[in-house]
Amino acid sequence: MTPEQFKAWRKAMNLKQKDASDLLGLKKRVIQYYEKGQRDGKDVEIPKTVELACYALSEGIKAYNGPK
Repeated sequence: MTPEQFKAWRKAMNLKQKDASDLLGLKKRVIQYYEKGQRDGKDVEIPKTVELACYALSEGIKAYNGPK
């Protein structure tokens, strides 16, 4: 997931950065780094786990308790 895709996901979900950070269990500052793609001049990669969490939230999945 690119920084542009991450920001587009957040906006498509009508989330403010703080809302996204709460849902993903991250600090707001991390959301800002992901959207910028950099932290202190170094590239920041969005982890696959965060990408998967974004997908799950897009699909309406708020909690996962394993297979039924």
